[in-house]
Amino acid sequence: MPDWPIVKYKEEGMREGMQIEDAQISVDDKVRLLDALSETGLQTIVVGSFVSPKWTPQMERIDEIVTRFKPKPGVTYTALALNSRGVERAKAYSPPLTIERDAFPRLNVHMCDVFVRRNTNRTQMQEMERWPQVVAQAQELQIKEAGIGTNASWGSNFMGEFTVDNLMTMYERQHSMWDEVGIDVRSVSMGDPMSHCTPAKVEESVYRVKEMWPEVNHIRLHLHNGRNMAIASAYAAMKVLGPDDTLELDGTIGGFGGCPYCGNGRSTGMAPTEDLLHMMDDMGVPTGVDIDKLIDCVWMAEDIMGRELYGHVSKAGPRPKTLDKLYDINMPFVETAEQARHFKKGASAYEGGLYPYSEPITSPYRERVDAGGPAYDDANGDFPWKQDWFPAKN
Repeated sequence: MPDWPIVKYKEEGMREGMQIEDAQISVDDKVRLLDALSETGLQTIVVGSFVSPKWTPQMERIDEIVTRFKPKPGVTYTALALNSRGVERAKAYSPPLTIERDAFPRLNVHMCDVFVRRNTNRTQMQEMERWPQVVAQAQELQIKEAGIGTNASWGSNFMGEFTVDNLMTMYERQHSMWDEVGIDVRSVSMGDPMSHCTPAKVEESVYRVKEMWPEVNHIRLHLHNGRNMAIASAYAAMKVLGPDDTLELDGTIGGFGGCPYCGNGRSTGMAPTEDLLHMMDDMGVPTGVDIDKLIDCVWMAEDIMGRELYGHVSKAGPRPKTLDKLYDINMPFVETAEQARHFKKGASAYEGGLYPYSEPITSPYRERVDAGGPAYDDANGDFPWKQDWFPAKN
């Protein structure tokens, strides 16, 4: 088994998700969903953002949400603040909010100068003009470790694809500024607001960063899922990293979310939290999350939004692995998504379904499982049936 990196996961549904939804969703519903998320085992939850309601009316009542929800001990609650005014607003609610600060002073830039203009009304050059100031402040504070980072890392809906060579050239420029003042770079951030990530590009990017700067031990990925590549890309990054590395990942329950500036709206999405963490559970990567409770949150969000969201585990259920979770081998046809919810709702979900079998189905393999053993490789390492023409195991 591979030695996976330490994965730190952040749930973004209350921000990335809600910021593109109907602004009329009630505070009551948002608080109800946030409280339910708090009970899932998620360690870090973003509750919303302190931004101008003129451009993001969905966040106009963020103050009410942070005063009404029930913080759970052990859970870190954060909020996005894009400027000093937003930070001051957030500070009024700390605690329970943790004012999120990058662990590293970081040189950041968008690879796409069109997106940054649409999103923050700044130019790429204005972003880069801040670099000397960031470096100088780090020197004044005698900081020893720093970070570098890009957004729109692999491509843009307005400019096309960016190669990994393009990306590495930008990182080298950032890295050299820290080198000049003797501050070590330990962290690299890669953002993807327009869903241009692919497993191949992410794997190559992380590999080349580690190859060029082995001392980098912290990677942050913010991957959008408009082209269904976010989970595969996260997995690709995990394959490159080792147990001495930390990988930060974001996602949203149900995969909802989006950006009004990139041209894809709600179709932008993010990795569905339940799908990504379900994969990590199978890989042996600790998550501490109760997937069943997470699925309840997805269903609650779908009721609030009035539509089906984009994840899969919330529809088909987690892979049944234990006897109490295995399906009834004599269940009737299951055809609809509602009937498929039997994995949580029980047999009543498919009651009255078509049953074409003239007699009950039996299985010697299932009998083994029902008796507490594996379907294959019993104590004798043999099949549960005999035929003269089939060779027995020696």
